[in-house]
Amino acid sequence: MMQLIPAIDLRDGRVVRLLQGRFDAETIYADDPMSVLETYAGLGARLVHVVDLDGARAGAQGNAAAIAALAGSGRAALQVGGGVRNRDTVKRLLEAGVARVVVGSAAVSEPAEVASWLQEFGPERVVIAFDVRLDDGGVPRLATHGWERQTALSLWDAVDRFEPHGLRHVLCTDVARDGALSGPNQALYQDAVRRFPGIRWQASGGVRDADDLRALASAGVSGAVSGRALLEKRMQAEELAPFLRNE
Repeated sequence: MMQLIPAIDLRDGRVVRLLQGRFDAETIYADDPMSVLETYAGLGARLVHVVDLDGARAGAQGNAAAIAALAGSGRAALQVGGGVRNRDTVKRLLEAGVARVVVGSAAVSEPAEVASWLQEFGPERVVIAFDVRLDDGGVPRLATHGWERQTALSLWDAVDRFEPHGLRHVLCTDVARDGALSGPNQALYQDAVRRFPGIRWQASGGVRDADDLRALASAGVSGAVSGRALLEKRMQAEELAPFLRNE
């Protein structure tokens, strides 16, 4: 069964959401990230996705203290990303109790270095995040550095780079859908699973309701990351339960 992975996006220590990755389109949902983590853990979440938005933009861990507190609480396992651009940051996050570290921009700019992290820390501890925008031909092209830079590299070529190095977990976000409650890009994830069936795909962007979760499960992804729909309580606990209690 596919696992729902609630998302906590941090900016200046607060829980926020950005529309399509735009820092000028921010909504603040909570001043206390721990209370949000406790809510998700209370629903049954075993894994929570945490993004340091300040880190994603500036390349420094601007919310390190908050993340360390969340990881140290033991309320749920965390996968953490945002500004992870060197080995020392990966090591520090893992030592702080983070279960998985999410690597985004560095996987595009320094693929050989990131491949070495997969081998050093293990493919279960490193998630590669590929954020994409579809070009005019429908090809998913990668966006980096908090989605502020667009590249010509396709998602498929990027995954090809890392699969020989043991890549296991890929988080794929359709930037156009993120925070928009417009529904996930089902065709994108179906294509991803078909092309790379050995990868455990996590889908992100656009989840509105339980029907979207069921559709993603049918597409074959292993996880679905949801932020805004959960923060705004658009799904009932009983609808979420089947997707929250699985490894």
